[in-house]
Amino acid sequence: MATIKDVAALAGISYTTVSHVLNRTRPVSDEVRIKVEAAIAQLDYVPSAVARSLKAKATLTIGLLIPNGINPYFAELARGIEDHCERNGFCVILCNSDDDPDKQRSYLRVLLEKRVDGLIVSSVGGDSGLIDGLDSVRTPMVIVDRDLEHLNADLVRIDHELGAYLAASHLLTLGHRHIACICGPAQTSVARMRLAGYHRAMQEAGVSVPASWVLESDFTSPSGYSAAVSLLEHDCPSAIFAANDMVGFGVLRAAAERNIRVPGDLSVIGFDDIQMSRYVYPALTTVGQSILQLGERAAQVLLKRIAVPTTRVEQLIVAPSIVLRESTAPPTNAFTEFR
Repeated sequence: MATIKDVAALAGISYTTVSHVLNRTRPVSDEVRIKVEAAIAQLDYVPSAVARSLKAKATLTIGLLIPNGINPYFAELARGIEDHCERNGFCVILCNSDDDPDKQRSYLRVLLEKRVDGLIVSSVGGDSGLIDGLDSVRTPMVIVDRDLEHLNADLVRIDHELGAYLAASHLLTLGHRHIACICGPAQTSVARMRLAGYHRAMQEAGVSVPASWVLESDFTSPSGYSAAVSLLEHDCPSAIFAANDMVGFGVLRAAAERNIRVPGDLSVIGFDDIQMSRYVYPALTTVGQSILQLGERAAQVLLKRIAVPTTRVEQLIVAPSIVLRESTAPPTNAFTEFR
């Protein structure tokens, strides 16, 4: 691999002058610049980003920690973050924790060792070690999607509690009273807030919820499928609130295998409004906000923090809305025939 000294030797000038051309730290003549550019092209020389960052005291890189790269929600979120960063001259290093707290902490160390200029963190959840680690970090950071309690950092997320409240209220407004909930893992703040929103809507409507109608999942389609199979074998809800769209897809599969028509026999509503929810059959009614825009806002807040570190800590809570599609309808009595 060619070095800056190779470029200088080929151009017949000092490597200090080559450095001035590359970094535009001092004016040079057009003749010298042309020689340097020709030598760079001939040698296919790539400047060292490490050397540049040491000199500029900035790497122009952002570290992004997500809990599950398989979940399309985080893919869309990462895309929004990357788009905004790219437009502003930053690149993004993406680290997928695979819902593993140990892997999450390991990636955090790697990102800090690479001297990233900022961090965007969506936590696995239930990891006090991560909170302790981030609390001692002086790198600008933004927490996105999942709150980390007692951490003084910028936060960007959707209003999970309100979104779940809207989802359950939508089903109640349609006339459903037998509404089950397949929630997420209890150790995550997202799951707890969404479950709280569901319970609030049910309580305000004066509808009691049997304990067997609230099941836990891990926010994946296989887990949602297993929970739905267990539920539908023993109970007869007329509607299911799935705590995210991936869980909702699992519910749709479980219903189809049992010849339970959605929404004729069973209404299903999800949460997040990932792109795939438009294309499953039936298209999934859901709750959400533009995930791309949420990612862009997180990146915007972080770049602002990097530029002005002393700005007041910001909490941006985005209001969700119902996205009506094909998987919800008023209840019928038909579903009881399947028991």
